[in-house]
Amino acid sequence: MLDLGRLRALHAVWVHGSVAAGATALGYTPSAVSQQITKLERETRTPLLERRGRGVALTDAGVQLATTARELLAIVERAETVLEERRGKPAGRLTIAAFASAARGLLPGTLAALERAHPGLDVRMAEVDPHLSVDLVARGSVDLAVAHDWDIAPLPAPEGVEQAVIGDDLCDLLVPDGHRLAGRTGVRREELTGERWICQPPGTVCHDWLIRTLRTAGCEPDLVHQAEENHTQIALVAAGLGIAVMPRLGRGPLPAGVTAVPLDPVPRRRLYALWRSRAARRPAIGATVTALQERFAPHAGERPEKMGPAGL
Repeated sequence: MLDLGRLRALHAVWVHGSVAAGATALGYTPSAVSQQITKLERETRTPLLERRGRGVALTDAGVQLATTARELLAIVERAETVLEERRGKPAGRLTIAAFASAARGLLPGTLAALERAHPGLDVRMAEVDPHLSVDLVARGSVDLAVAHDWDIAPLPAPEGVEQAVIGDDLCDLLVPDGHRLAGRTGVRREELTGERWICQPPGTVCHDWLIRTLRTAGCEPDLVHQAEENHTQIALVAAGLGIAVMPRLGRGPLPAGVTAVPLDPVPRRRLYALWRSRAARRPAIGATVTALQERFAPHAGERPEKMGPAGL
């Protein structure tokens, strides 16, 4: 008889593309996942992984078995949902994929609140790019995703995936102290011509939003520095190397040398929770979505205060 845990390990490697990424999603070490798949190979007497370059990939037999594993895991999920629904209390393991600033600014408090309120619930979180997290939900690799979209790029929900709005995350223009726009009560996008910009790398939603928004306003952005981490961007602004547009969630208090200026109209991104339709009746899903919405509510409209030189 095939071991479900080993099938889950194989499925995770298939979905995430590597042993390391699959292990991260499951909350295990890569060596533990490798051991599970090795045991599965012995049980099936079939090679399931093969080395390709510096990594590994599933063999044809491995892909076939991973596909079957997906079907079995879906059956198990339905059974667990029915049992949890009958108990009427959130319980069991629930995995969440969240993008970086939500993982930093929203999830810690949410996870702590869930742990206090529902001791039978084992919630585990992994930081994942929002472009990828929705697909992970659809594939059954995670139970719930926290993702976001902008007005120029609505977030699509694949068939079989439901979503709920968590809230709107407002954005500000960050400029160095002494900048020509510092101290303004509002800045229109048309006034940003000729500025040097600090932003996220190409391919991210935030990068694409900045480019398209400024071009729509008649400004061709001069992108001088690109960094994935918000705090790195803030440090570059503080050094006087450019300006940035940044959401408030997870940003933290601004350090000395950086001023937040409102934009008119105010840019905003919308946060969503997404889960599979077949798990919608699971009490753990409802409790987690509610906790995310309640935890996010105080962030709406917040204006960060400055910190001293120790800042971030």
